[in-house]
Amino acid sequence: MSTRIYALPVEQTKWQVPSGDTTVFDWEYDEGRDRLLSLYEKGKQKQWDGADRLDWSIEVDPNDPMGVPEQSIAIYGSRVWESLGPKDRGMIRHHLTAWQFSQFLHGEQGALICSSKIVHTVPELDAKFYAATQVMDEARHVEVYSRYLREKLQLAYPINPGLKALLNDVISDSRWDMTYLGMQVLIEGLALAAFGLIRDMATEPLAKALNAYVMQDEARHVAFGRLALRDYYPQLTQAERDEREEFCTEACHLMQQRFVGEEVWRNLDVDADECIDFMRRSEHFKQFQSHLFSRIMPTLKDIGLFGEKMRTTFADMGILGYAGQDIEVLMDEDEKIAGDLDKARIQQVDTAIAVGRFES
Repeated sequence: MSTRIYALPVEQTKWQVPSGDTTVFDWEYDEGRDRLLSLYEKGKQKQWDGADRLDWSIEVDPNDPMGVPEQSIAIYGSRVWESLGPKDRGMIRHHLTAWQFSQFLHGEQGALICSSKIVHTVPELDAKFYAATQVMDEARHVEVYSRYLREKLQLAYPINPGLKALLNDVISDSRWDMTYLGMQVLIEGLALAAFGLIRDMATEPLAKALNAYVMQDEARHVAFGRLALRDYYPQLTQAERDEREEFCTEACHLMQQRFVGEEVWRNLDVDADECIDFMRRSEHFKQFQSHLFSRIMPTLKDIGLFGEKMRTTFADMGILGYAGQDIEVLMDEDEKIAGDLDKARIQQVDTAIAVGRFES
């Protein structure tokens, strides 16, 4: 994607992060954990082609790219929003969507790097197998988000400083489990919740389908991280688990602060400080932020990183209630929704073919 469509200057197009990790070979080809190998089989079977599965002929209105309710706009009800006319409100919708999808894109490239890193650092062969399928998944996600921004929005934003800082920590850490924890559990978990909001609220069919299909893949990726870490973390000392909880608490605070879209408000010059202050005080926005952690908390609990510090952090953030959610049920629902969309797409194509034959 050319840097010409970025709303803000991109200071560097290539970002280099030293990782200092060790490549691990595994010569035990006969053994493997059944659930991870089952996930690997599903990963092979569920591959899809973004050029064919998504209908890129759909026209997208830049002034209302996702067709979401006005009430879902972060500054809805503020003095700034009320003072804007239809043209400026459309511009804000355009830039907010471009910013959001840009962060998805940058996060997916981070996931591509991390999953390729897992292939050569994780010690077990079954995990290497599945991580190899995830590399292809993440490449596809980078492809489709980049294409959506380039062709449909014709606008993009650079990587958010908070996301960049978190990716830097995850990629530069030489311990394989920290790559899993930072990417598969935290970043992917947060993305799943954000994708889900678009999938469930958007009325524009391309954005809706794109996020639903990506979610189908991401649900497997989070499951991959859970399975690997649930086996590994009981082997660590309490001090080592405490260190990882500390990393998670800092990362969650960082991600919570990230979703105010400061770059958009300052770029558009629409009383940025007032917009950000309104968002931080808005009950609607607080509920939105809380929902973003709905996938992370039950996963951390499942892998055994839910000590006093972690519970206190989530209680302070006002989101402790998500700890009781059944992550398996959520993942199954993601699979079902994407499957239903795909069946509807196939049926639509078959109907069009049948009509064509009848008319001819």
